Amino acid sequence: MAQKISIVVPCYNEEECVNAYYESMKAVIARMNKVDFELIFVDDGSRDKTLELVKALAEKDKQVKYISFSRNFGKEAAIYAGLQNATGDFVGLMDADLQDPPELLIEMYKGITEEGFDCVGCRRTDRKGEPKIRSWFARKFYKLINKMSDADITDGARDYRLMTRKMTNAILSMAEVDRFSKGIFGWVGFKTKWLEYQNIDRVAGTTKWNFKKLTKYAIGGIEDFSTAPLKINMILSVLLGLGAFGLFVADIVMWCIGVAPSIFMTISPLVCFVGSLVMLGSAVTSDYIAKIFRQAKNRPIYIVKDSSFEK
Repeated sequence: MAQKISIVVPCYNEEECVNAYYESMKAVIARMNKVDFELIFVDDGSRDKTLELVKALAEKDKQVKYISFSRNFGKEAAIYAGLQNATGDFVGLMDADLQDPPELLIEMYKGITEEGFDCVGCRRTDRKGEPKIRSWFARKFYKLINKMSDADITDGARDYRLMTRKMTNAILSMAEVDRFSKGIFGWVGFKTKWLEYQNIDRVAGTTKWNFKKLTKYAIGGIEDFSTAPLKINMILSVLLGLGAFGLFVADIVMWCIGVAPSIFMTISPLVCFVGSLVMLGSAVTSDYIAKIFRQAKNRPIYIVKDSSFEK
């Protein structure tokens, strides 16, 4: 019996890319004719004709399947839904914009079946076409999170990868609501091979990620895979204690030399400084409490409105 590869394709307003992606994938599938395929398009609440186009493909091609959300739940939810419904011996993730070269699947498959890897992923060797400020922050983020967490997150890593069923099941066993897949991929371990390629522009359309969304995503990743921010309060407390001791010594010295410092000038800056530190510590703690709150509510990660799996 032929082995099967499931490819999960998260989509949000990708009507300009769907058909081009499908044609590119069919060319690769034809070259890998000894392997069965299923293409799982996950429509993340698109407002354009993405779902309509995917349904048309599903009607003419049994290898195409789809899941459509009731609203936009985000790419992480789309990835999770696709992994949950994938039935292949191997499971891959790809974007529909063709920034992930489909032809690399051939080498990925060989890396698992012939070289013994559990996962073959892709990473960009450059960030050509990306705003310089965003590239700078991205590089710093990878350095920071690898120092702060126990997850091995490779700089430039894409979501584009092919995994064994065992690794896929390990990822699915982590059912947290606030998901950060790059961290999860690294945390579960398994033997991974990286393929490198230069950055490729989208085949059509525009990216749905802006600086604000990426920043929020990065902060969420740090919170999900590191407890270091919780230690900020302790560090600030030590610094504040040292500062208070220094001020106390300074006051004694001033009194010794006959200079009486103003109470208002001594107390007010200290009160403001302490207040700002307390607010900062509270903000960090509040983020973690918010995550506990969302997890405790146990809401579903996504809600399906329509799916070919139900038919």
